[in-house]
Amino acid sequence: MNIDLNVIWFLLVGVLFTGYAMLDGFDLGVGALHLLTRTDEERRTMINAIGPVWDGNEVWLVTGGGALFAAFPMVYATVFSGFYLALVLLLVGLIFRAAAIEFRSKQEHAWWRQMWDVSFSVSSILSSLLLGAALGNIAWGVPLDAHYEFAGTFLGLLRPYPLLVGVTTLALFVMHGSIYMVLKTEGAMHNKVRGWVNNAIIFFIVCYALTTFTTLLYVPHMTETIKAHPIFFLLPVLNMLAIANIPREIYHGRDLRAFLSSCASMAALMALFGVGLFPNIVFSSPNPANSLTLYNAASSQKTLRIMLIIACIGVPLVLAYTASIYWVFRGKVKLDAHSY
Repeated sequence: MNIDLNVIWFLLVGVLFTGYAMLDGFDLGVGALHLLTRTDEERRTMINAIGPVWDGNEVWLVTGGGALFAAFPMVYATVFSGFYLALVLLLVGLIFRAAAIEFRSKQEHAWWRQMWDVSFSVSSILSSLLLGAALGNIAWGVPLDAHYEFAGTFLGLLRPYPLLVGVTTLALFVMHGSIYMVLKTEGAMHNKVRGWVNNAIIFFIVCYALTTFTTLLYVPHMTETIKAHPIFFLLPVLNMLAIANIPREIYHGRDLRAFLSSCASMAALMALFGVGLFPNIVFSSPNPANSLTLYNAASSQKTLRIMLIIACIGVPLVLAYTASIYWVFRGKVKLDAHSY
């Protein structure tokens, strides 16, 4: 039986970026919500909820980027050169978010902590918007020439559809982050955060409905695979069931189930994105013939085979590391002398 290594790597890269979205997504959501709190204790609680895990969550982004470079180097080269300024802004956002987490509590001055609080929140919002806008541009299509090189401009990436996807991604992360905070807090802080969840869900559902409607009208190529293979229609159905289950679990106080439902929704959305793109990885607009696919942009079969062996060793290690960190730091957040 012949194994299509190109498809396997397409799926593996998708899994890695999905893992990043589920894990670092709640970090970014917590950051976006950070300024909704008022007291220093509440803000320290927010940061300490993600403090032990945020840097480990970003391993999934590095791993996904490495897998993309190894399996589909032409995609890596085209996307990173075409989205260069946007990616620099993303890196700046991630750097300032990390600095804010580490530096905020080094001084007790109010102006110092306020400065890093603003940095933490703004960088989280900016990073979420940029990640979503990048996905929106890939779905809409970017101008590629016959040599598969980016032929557009930075301003050309700021179209309404990618910006809408960026806002929807921010809404998704805010919902995800608010549920995570419900899971990690107790007492008055828990009650406050629980009040955020329903508003966050409504915000996301409105954005998601608008994005879906816009996609059906203006990005029809993202639905061709589902039309050709109706079995994939299960994905949006499962997604809506997962979203609908979140307020139900929150109402019954089953916070972990609500968080897992949010994770399931994110996985379904990423699966829908992958199905819509397949077999393309970077869709070329207005010349679809110049699109980068999982076949014309892939490394050699020997490279894919060797890298798959390495991935079979490395990915379980990343999973084990992630699981162990979450197990060690399970439970509610409690501030002490060693907290951020």
